[in-house]
Amino acid sequence: MTDERVYNFSAGPSVLPEAVLRRAQAEMMNYRGSGMSVMEMSHRSPAFSEIFGETKQKFRTLMQVPESHEILFLQGGATLQFAAIPMNLMEGGTADYAVTGNFSGKAAKEAEKYGRVHIACSTAESGHHRIPKQEELALDPEAKYFYYCSNNTIYGTEWQYVPETPAPLVCDMSSDILSRPVDVKRYGLIYAGAQKNMAPAGLTVVIVDRSLAGRELPFTPQIMSYRTMIENDSLLNTPPCWCIYMLGVVLDWLKEQGGVEGMEQLKRARAKLLYDCLEESRLFRLHAEKDSRSDMNVTFRTGDTALDAEFVAFAAARGLVNLKGHKLTGGMRASIYNAMPMEGVEALVKTIKEFEREHV
Repeated sequence: MTDERVYNFSAGPSVLPEAVLRRAQAEMMNYRGSGMSVMEMSHRSPAFSEIFGETKQKFRTLMQVPESHEILFLQGGATLQFAAIPMNLMEGGTADYAVTGNFSGKAAKEAEKYGRVHIACSTAESGHHRIPKQEELALDPEAKYFYYCSNNTIYGTEWQYVPETPAPLVCDMSSDILSRPVDVKRYGLIYAGAQKNMAPAGLTVVIVDRSLAGRELPFTPQIMSYRTMIENDSLLNTPPCWCIYMLGVVLDWLKEQGGVEGMEQLKRARAKLLYDCLEESRLFRLHAEKDSRSDMNVTFRTGDTALDAEFVAFAAARGLVNLKGHKLTGGMRASIYNAMPMEGVEALVKTIKEFEREHV
């Protein structure tokens, strides 16, 4: 137990900016003189309608979402989108899938229920330690869309380029959204669970080209139909009201940091500091190839399971928590999302060096 804030390196739900938490705390009991908390408001009330509209506009501005694309605030996480995407876009035909990690693999398997999945590339046999190059992509000319996950939280890899494909791009940006500028008009659909870079768990943001809506399979549930959700402005049912409010507060904070351009500079600085330390290490080794490394999730290990566990405990005793790697990979994983302060990475580097001095 501790009375102090720790440095939380969890892959998600993850760290939120302290300024955001303090503002939410101040507004918790009585939001803007309404006499109630946002958590108590009707989603049809004028007060929440204002929150909803402001948050949507803030997101459109910061992400530079063109008017050709709709922004949806949904529920169900990435897992629901694994099914919603092929239900809405596959039309019972074929789709290209790039399997470069655990979640893109799950998405491809789910899509098989609704049409033909063509694996355009897979890094499974190599342990998902790299991202395939453009020339390695085997594209199906009949594909309705090309699906990929831009950042792989478990394996610590990230696409450093946008694939060139004849089919519309569909991208899971759950763990790197708002960390760098994105040319949204190049995509048919972008989606992201909020619990890494945007808000508490419970909200999924979908950005979809309106021209792709209305192609859903006849048995698609209305709650999963992009056309229906667009027509109802995400309010077919009760949305995740608190998470939408929190997203708005995070977006205000992000704007103060210089927007996505400012976030990109900060993420590069954080990642460089940590990767430089690990590259120089005589004890730890990195999992991902250099040109495929994620700036959001840094995966590393000693090669000794017991020693890895010792390091995780060593770090936790110093207020650096949730560094244990995913069960599929073992080792360590430091998730350094937008809200992770540079001081947290500096503390981790210091801890890595201290542990190494004691064990080498």
